[in-house]
Amino acid sequence: MRAKNLVPVIILASGLSFPSMSPSAQPSGDRLAEQALKECNLGRLTRDRATRLAHFQQGRILGERAVAAEEGSADAHFSLFCNLGELLRINGESFTSLFGLRRMMTELDRTLEINPAHISALSAKGALLVRLPGLLGGDSEKGERLLQQVITQAPKAVNARLALAKIRCEHGHHQEAVRLAADALAIAKEYQQAEFIPEAEAMLQQARANAVKTKEPRS
Repeated sequence: MRAKNLVPVIILASGLSFPSMSPSAQPSGDRLAEQALKECNLGRLTRDRATRLAHFQQGRILGERAVAAEEGSADAHFSLFCNLGELLRINGESFTSLFGLRRMMTELDRTLEINPAHISALSAKGALLVRLPGLLGGDSEKGERLLQQVITQAPKAVNARLALAKIRCEHGHHQEAVRLAADALAIAKEYQQAEFIPEAEAMLQQARANAVKTKEPRS
C-alpha cells in the first residue's frame, strides 16, 4: 500500500449556537444523531469548500450533543465519527493531526462496541484499515476481508463497494473495480443515496479509463 502523507491543517471552530431549551424540549439522542448524519451527507454532496466545512462543523456539534444525550447509542457515535472524518479529509484524502485521527477512531470503535453489526461502521472500519499506514493501525488484508464481509452481509452496501473498487484499481484489477463501482452507483440511485452518487460516478469513470489504458481483458 502506498504511503499516506499526513499533513497538518487547522480545523476551524464553529460559531454555531443553540437557543436554550427546557430539558423536556431537548431533542433526543436519536434525533440529534439523525440531524448530525444529515449534515454529514449534505456536506458530502456540496462542492463549495466553505459550505462543506460548515455542514461538517455543524454535524460535529450535533453529533457531540447526540453522544452527550445518549452515550449508549451506536448511531450517535457514528454520526459524530462521520463528521469528524470528513473534517479530517476536507483538504483531500490526507489525514491530519494524530489527536483528530485518534478521536475519530475512538468514535468508530465505540460504535462497533455498542453494535458490532453496525453495517456503516463496519464498512468505514474496513476502508480505514486499508487506507491507514501500519504505524497508525492500518491492516490492508484485514480491511479487505472486512469490506468483503460487509458486501456479503449487506448486498445494498454502497460505501464498502466503493472502498473495495478503489483497492482493486490500485492493485491493477480494473475490470473488477468497474463492476464494483457500477453496482455501487446502481444501488445508490435505486435507494436514493444521493451522497454516494458523485463518488460512485467518479470511481466508475476512473476504473473504466484505467481498464482501457491498460487494455485489461474483460472477464
